[in-house]
Amino acid sequence: MSDPISQYFKDFNIQEVEAIVPDMAGIARGKLMPAEKFQGDRGMRLPESIFLQTVTGDYPEDTAQAMSPAEIDIILKPDPRTVRRVPWAAEPTAQVIHDCFYADGRRVKMAPREVLKHVLDLYAQRGWEPVVAPELEFYLVEPNVDADYPLKPPMGRSGRSEPGRQSYSIAAVNEFDPLFDDLYQFCEAQDIAIDTLIHEDGPAQMEINLLHGNALDLADQAFMFKRTAREAALRHKMYATFMAKPHAKEPGSAMHLHQSVVDTKTGKNVFSADDGTPTPLFFAHLAGLQRYLPAAMALLAPNVNSYRRITRFQVAPINVHWGYDNRTAGLRVPMSEPQSRRVENRISGADANPYLATAASLACGYLGMVQGLSPTDPISGSAHELPFSLPRNLDEAIRLLRECDPLIDILGDSFVSAFALVKEAEYEVFLQVISSWEREHLLLNV
Repeated sequence: MSDPISQYFKDFNIQEVEAIVPDMAGIARGKLMPAEKFQGDRGMRLPESIFLQTVTGDYPEDTAQAMSPAEIDIILKPDPRTVRRVPWAAEPTAQVIHDCFYADGRRVKMAPREVLKHVLDLYAQRGWEPVVAPELEFYLVEPNVDADYPLKPPMGRSGRSEPGRQSYSIAAVNEFDPLFDDLYQFCEAQDIAIDTLIHEDGPAQMEINLLHGNALDLADQAFMFKRTAREAALRHKMYATFMAKPHAKEPGSAMHLHQSVVDTKTGKNVFSADDGTPTPLFFAHLAGLQRYLPAAMALLAPNVNSYRRITRFQVAPINVHWGYDNRTAGLRVPMSEPQSRRVENRISGADANPYLATAASLACGYLGMVQGLSPTDPISGSAHELPFSLPRNLDEAIRLLRECDPLIDILGDSFVSAFALVKEAEYEVFLQVISSWEREHLLLNV
């Protein structure tokens, strides 16, 4: 057991350990064990195929292009920075996020956390460090034990469900004060740095903003927050869902990502010159997002449901136009002081794996910076009036990713192959499902 983790266990009298790793979908996989059996630096073994498991629990039929035919084990080693208490556990329990290695010491390049770490290494080689701040939207809903029935908003403390949209309503947030009291306590116990909580457009739709910081730390926090919100909601007989589009006629849920880049030597924002004006690197970063985000879309919208959110006039962006303080654009530049100049990527859904969405968004900006790309002119009107430039379904998004060599070079061929295999398998299973819409409109009419 490594010293910092061992000391943490002693300080908090930890009895159980959740040794976890985020899979392709951002689901926590791993093992639960007594603290005295936690192996620390010696590592924990899991099958390599853990990263090829689909969201339905199945595996692609042909995995040869993504992993060893022998289905070997990989070694998971804990990151001491990620040890946290599990505040909802019945007895003192810690969670530790792990990184993945082969027996010969090589990193498992298809592991989502490793993909993000590799992108950050590329920035570091240039003397840059990304700074990010995720904003996560989610819905509270009544427990839904029959998937054939639509979701409903839950009852608040008044005993009533929201009758309509309550954007930015304090009273609507107060309806769920007992839940949010638990949520804040859980986040504080895990060092999840919440900035603000607001009520979004949909019924019982909330948004949590995390304080800006190191990209890997913030991806870890977003990963932990999604699990935390679900656990807090269950305590109050509700579900917290990060589905991109849980309600048919309501806005979807996004994971907006604010991103900037600082010089590692000076600590200054490379997006702003000494006189406060935008730099060529700022515009190149924007241009990289514009050029490569369509090809990276499968990482920002990784599920079949994700594309139900990307619809015209439904708050979510449909293209990669950019503008100053323009919330209709896929890329928004918020009003800020020069030292805080940043880009808000508004395309990613709340259902995205935080590690992969962050890695993809930063990779696109990086490509723009190293290639010296130039963006389009900013728009001042509504981007919703302009044509689509993003993929409209998961199949198209996977195809674009497979065809984008610059992104494959950065994200890694082994990762892209594994990710595409998983998502193609999920899409094929989805195509076998006949929806109620089809039965309603096609059964007797065609």
